[in-house]
Amino acid sequence: MPEGDSIWRAAARLHAALAGRELLRSDLRVPRLATVDLTGRTTLDVTPRGKHLLTRVEGGLTLHSHLRMDGAWHVFAAGEKWRGGPDYEIRAVLGTAAHTAVGYRLPVLELLRTRDEDRVVGHLGPDLLGPDWDPALATARLLAAPERPLGEALLDQRNLAGIGNIYKSELCFLAQVTPWTPVGALPEADVPRLAGAARRLLAANKDRRRNTTGIHRPGQDLFVYGRARRPCLRCGTPVREAPQEDRPTYWCPRCQSGPAPQSGPAPQAGPTPQAGSHGRPPPDS
Repeated sequence: MPEGDSIWRAAARLHAALAGRELLRSDLRVPRLATVDLTGRTTLDVTPRGKHLLTRVEGGLTLHSHLRMDGAWHVFAAGEKWRGGPDYEIRAVLGTAAHTAVGYRLPVLELLRTRDEDRVVGHLGPDLLGPDWDPALATARLLAAPERPLGEALLDQRNLAGIGNIYKSELCFLAQVTPWTPVGALPEADVPRLAGAARRLLAANKDRRRNTTGIHRPGQDLFVYGRARRPCLRCGTPVREAPQEDRPTYWCPRCQSGPAPQSGPAPQAGPTPQAGSHGRPPPDS
């Protein structure tokens, strides 16, 4: 699932393949861009902004894409067979002499003037992996609606950019509160610590397989996300799942306090798994 760390990696791959090189192939397969031809232009850079990708080419143009749930960019060497889905799912092809970047199932693909990028990313909060990261501003935006559930506030890209559904659940676990806990119910010092923990997690995972636990054993990379009915890695209680804003959300009913929807019978604590000996790192670890 694309979140800020995976978008950062996608941008790095695209930048390495395209930046500083002339485009010899340009094929944008969406109706409003069907007549656009970028061949002959040099790609200047590929920059991530939260969950958005900005591919800037000479002439003051930016190709803006967003992967949402299913989109993906793949980079292939010249002559290499493309893999990523059937041809009818391809939305963009950008090719140089050495590499071809192919965008599959891109739900958002638009061309705009580089000077107008704020039109598509100007609403975003501080980027967790960007040079504009501002913990004080991120904290202030999270606290601006104290009645809002923490999970919803973390997912709102206007507060801080880059958190998706996986990190939402994991960060709430680290904060020891359920995703339905109002932001204003957290101790005052916990909100800036949580914003800092979000940045550290994404920064640590931008160059590796996603891991929030520090446990490097199969199936134990995440504390709660995707672990419904499996033992909590800290206390052994079965992890619960329920929708929040129509997204699957996970929490441990023993380790996390606060409101939560009903999602089955009361939990029964099991034996604490060996992995639980690692404990729960504090939000500022």
